[in-house]
Amino acid sequence: MNGPQDLGGQMGFGLVAPEIDEPVFHVAWERRALGLTLCAGALGKWTIDESRHARESLHPVDYYASSYYEIWIKALEALLLRHGVITAADLAAQRAADPAPGSMRVLTGDNVAATLARGGPCDRPMAALPLFAAGDRVRTRRTNPTGHTRLPRYARDCVGMIEAVHGGFVFPDTNAHGAGEAQEYVYTVAFTGEELWGETANSGLTVSIDAWESYLVPA
Repeated sequence: MNGPQDLGGQMGFGLVAPEIDEPVFHVAWERRALGLTLCAGALGKWTIDESRHARESLHPVDYYASSYYEIWIKALEALLLRHGVITAADLAAQRAADPAPGSMRVLTGDNVAATLARGGPCDRPMAALPLFAAGDRVRTRRTNPTGHTRLPRYARDCVGMIEAVHGGFVFPDTNAHGAGEAQEYVYTVAFTGEELWGETANSGLTVSIDAWESYLVPA
């Protein structure tokens, strides 16, 4: 979707200013926000793609006024409500106001390290051969989806070159909405700055993105 998270190439937000020696967490509650999000994800109620879509679905005013982990917590609240883990009364009271739902999968402290080490692989076997190969010229589709997508807005309807073929991976555009994994090949595609942003782009600039196969057509 063309949400507030899709800022690539947008003007008016100032320069990116990396923080020197940035700490992992700036304040203590951010550590807890990360822990809560991981533990809630382990319930198995939603996918990583649905969680990303929940974050990008925040109203732009709310999104831009929120810090990184505030966005995570607001999205987590929406996911917990959507999947019946908590109720609106629980959220309003900031405690368990209604009876807890039935039994759920719980991530206990002694299993955290093993669960994180195992991760959630999203690569999948493919029966068909890839449509493109390294060196092929491709054009990204011109589209404005209302649901989740990993194709950046700035790179749509642009011509680039395939740099690498990475095999099959879960397709986030369907997986975010419970419509199946629908795995596709993923490619690294390189674009010139001029192709993305016109003649005013910095000379020699190139940008590479990872793009699912259905995002691409032959150029």
